[in-house]
Amino acid sequence: MSPRRVRFPAAVETPAAAEPVPTIGPVIFTVDLNGSPESIDLSGLPCPRLTRALGAALAEVVSAPGTLRDRSGVRYVVKRIREFVRFTAAALPDSAADLRLSDLEPDLLDAFETRLIAQYGETSKEPYLTMTYLVRLLKLVHEAHPDAFEAAFHARLGFTSASAHRASKPLDAYPFPVLDALEAAAREDVARIRDRILEGEKLAASGRDPRQHGWDRLENVLWYIAHHGPLTADDASYKILRPWGGREELNGRLHLTARDLVPFLLLLACQTGMEPECIRQLRSNCLVSPARGYVSIAYVKKRARGSAHKTVRVADGGSLRFPGGVIRLALRLTKRTRELIGSDALWCDVGGRGRARAPFDDGPQGWSAVTRRWMSEHGLDRLADRNGAPVALDLRRVRKTVKSRHYLRAGGVLEDFTSGHTRPVAAQHYADIGAHEETHDQAVEAGLAQALSVALAPPVVLSDDGGRLDDGQAALTAREIESALSGEQDVWLASCRDFFASPFARKPGAACPVPAWGCLECPNAVFTSRHLPSLLSFLDFLERQREEYPAAEWTARFGLAWDRIVHGVRARFSTRQIATAQAIAEGGGDRLLLPPSFLGVIA
Repeated sequence: MSPRRVRFPAAVETPAAAEPVPTIGPVIFTVDLNGSPESIDLSGLPCPRLTRALGAALAEVVSAPGTLRDRSGVRYVVKRIREFVRFTAAALPDSAADLRLSDLEPDLLDAFETRLIAQYGETSKEPYLTMTYLVRLLKLVHEAHPDAFEAAFHARLGFTSASAHRASKPLDAYPFPVLDALEAAAREDVARIRDRILEGEKLAASGRDPRQHGWDRLENVLWYIAHHGPLTADDASYKILRPWGGREELNGRLHLTARDLVPFLLLLACQTGMEPECIRQLRSNCLVSPARGYVSIAYVKKRARGSAHKTVRVADGGSLRFPGGVIRLALRLTKRTRELIGSDALWCDVGGRGRARAPFDDGPQGWSAVTRRWMSEHGLDRLADRNGAPVALDLRRVRKTVKSRHYLRAGGVLEDFTSGHTRPVAAQHYADIGAHEETHDQAVEAGLAQALSVALAPPVVLSDDGGRLDDGQAALTAREIESALSGEQDVWLASCRDFFASPFARKPGAACPVPAWGCLECPNAVFTSRHLPSLLSFLDFLERQREEYPAAEWTARFGLAWDRIVHGVRARFSTRQIATAQAIAEGGGDRLLLPPSFLGVIA
């Protein structure tokens, strides 16, 4: 990739204060975007000193790696510069012609931001994005002219936005069945593209020059494309080409089309989880260090500081299930087009008018329309997304879904998941997404249960002869065992070791304030087979409450009590003991009615 070069007029410096404004010439300059020039004309704007300073800052941004990556991005920033300069001129009509940088005040930026919010809405990301670029350019102006701004305006440049909305919720992942369906469709389509072009090459090899032997044979038409490049309107009329599907279909028999790039990029995104912009910008020499069934994909992550060069190790092989194999196939199918235009871009195609190009070098213009059409052709837009809406293809979400699957396989351990990211980025943008909410909730519940099991000792359960049936460590005296077995300290669901030494009492010696509900969690409680009928009756009550409350509320109200009975007490008794207690409970009548104190607790 050739470095970006910037050609800017020699008289780019802000003139001295004593010089009149007319000496500032038109602000017109050219930047080089990957070997393709882009002319920027700001000459028609008011506030010439401000315009020239912002133009120089833009030229510096474009020349630096890892910032504005394509033509559409540069044009977006130029549009925002125009808006800000015109807004400034309207806000300061009396001084616009000779406005100096020192005349700028913080209120001007805040007012411009307020206008953007009114224009796009409070929830739009557009105002924040605009302010991000504008503040960045103004900071570069300050670096070039340290004494130009007043202290208050310079201080305002310390933050991007005063009130604009910044999207803080990251993109969510697709459901995994959607990802699998996308990958399968992409793989099948890539195979069809492969067969189409290889068949076209065979036909072209058997053809002859149609200018001498006629355009009425398909192999002759393909021979012409192979030897003279894609067909254009100047080569043959539509009437002649119509029997073979027209110019675009004929060119597609030997070259990739814009539509063909969708399944290739999608398949690589599903297999590697690479950044979409990095996949689009792959070069023809991207495969390096093949060994033992693996190969590295070398790419440039332009969003990274310093335009970082990175590699990712992937499986290699002679199948479309291997990323290395997919890239090798793409290299093979785009070789003819790449040589035709003299590009090292991996992705080359031929447009509808017969123009060969490397489409992503100028940014993915028209990509959304192509992907929507591809999704519709394969019926993938009828798949349901997480919110029930039809699925729309977004390669960023494909990457997010691949990362999500990796995250879940890693058990949520960030150390096993942060490859290619810092821990904060991995946590915020790839771990903390809607697709993981249930997993995170389950992890929190498991952690709380584990903490509770440590803090809350298991119930004390005694056999009929006073032996310990539980695994707890709490020691019981002979007197406490005798009291529990005799029933003299019963408090409905259990026997109490000391009703006047409750851990829930407000002061020592006071009676237990929760004799009904608290027994199941109280370290004073002792459970024997005599209490089983009451416990089973209570358990039956808890089960009936499931019909009265939503699941989450039932768990909050009764979940712990249910767990203590089922796993802490009932599990300690034999099947025969439980059957006997159940029969007693069912025939117990009024003796097992819930006490008023319990009803007061659950009210």
